[in-house]
Amino acid sequence: MPFVAALIGYVTKRVAIEMMFRPLEFIGIPPFLGWQGVLPANAERMAATATEMLTSNLVDPKEIFARLDPEQIAKEIEEPLLEVVEDVTREVMEQYQPRLWEALPAGARQLLLNRVAAESPKVIAKIMREISHDIDQVLDLKHMVVTNLVRDKALLNRLIRDISRPEMRFIARSGLVFGFALGIVQLAVWALTNSPIVLPLFGLGIGWFTDWLALKMIFLPREPREFFGLYTWQGVFQKRRDEVAADYGDMIAREIITIPNIMEEVLRGPKSDRLFDMITREVKRTIDAQAGLVKPLVVVAVGSHTFQEMKAAAAAKAAERVPDTIRFAEDYAVNALDVRNTIVDRMRRLSPVEFEGLLRPAFRQDEWKLIAVGAVIGGLVGELQVLLLLH
Repeated sequence: MPFVAALIGYVTKRVAIEMMFRPLEFIGIPPFLGWQGVLPANAERMAATATEMLTSNLVDPKEIFARLDPEQIAKEIEEPLLEVVEDVTREVMEQYQPRLWEALPAGARQLLLNRVAAESPKVIAKIMREISHDIDQVLDLKHMVVTNLVRDKALLNRLIRDISRPEMRFIARSGLVFGFALGIVQLAVWALTNSPIVLPLFGLGIGWFTDWLALKMIFLPREPREFFGLYTWQGVFQKRRDEVAADYGDMIAREIITIPNIMEEVLRGPKSDRLFDMITREVKRTIDAQAGLVKPLVVVAVGSHTFQEMKAAAAAKAAERVPDTIRFAEDYAVNALDVRNTIVDRMRRLSPVEFEGLLRPAFRQDEWKLIAVGAVIGGLVGELQVLLLLH
């Protein structure tokens, strides 16, 4: 009986763990007859919880983006930026004044391109300074993180599962120990009563109690505590603070707050129009500034309406293509933002309650269902024991 009880304890834990993460999509007959992993089923709420922890306690967008040097960004993207500037200038001229562009000597055309190109890094640096001073105007970090975690449920699973593997192993192994101990009690009660009802009742109790106790021991006590003067215990998760901080920081920096994800959010997120408006405005200002004294002559040559169209077309093309050049500064940006080390440092400063909040919601969400499943499995195994004994 103790060995069967240990098996019940272990199996119910493994089932509970798998039910947290699998399957990614609902399997069965919606809405009630079937199952979807607890985390994937509550992806939006779990993502929002994780994001709230991330943005409230670990990452301040204004702080980390202030680390970017606008001049260095301009330098990093200078070569691809010049190609974009040349292409945009050539396309606009060929679109509106193809004969004039073709008639210009090669030296004159190159002089115009060089003059426009010389101003481009300054424009980028100015835009980057404006962005770094108020990153919230172009980037919604919460929206970015939630969108990526909800869209990629496997990523949400990894975020929780990868940083809690030791806790998962503890839950499973604790089932063996707790189950065996309770199995000894079960054996004693059986020997005294010889009642068949003892087996399914103990099986149900073992499945329920060992699941409940294992989950509590992951997080509690938050500080090391001595029990009966014999041994000291601290929640498994709390005890691994430094290791968890490093793993969590690595994953966030590697898979969530990445330059491609940031660019995707800036270019296609709810605030994307603000970046394009910013680039358009600065390009138009630069064109007016560079036209200078010759602007009246240009307007006479091409017409005021056409000049305005050319300026708008140049600004629109630049706004569409310039953001992609930022990708060439990815290595610099990753090192400058230093997301990983920022998260690790901040996590180590969290209070035990705040630190617990990093993982606890994943277990608290529908926790009763996991414990109930453990109890049911334990009861069924106990019933199976009765059948075996009767035969």
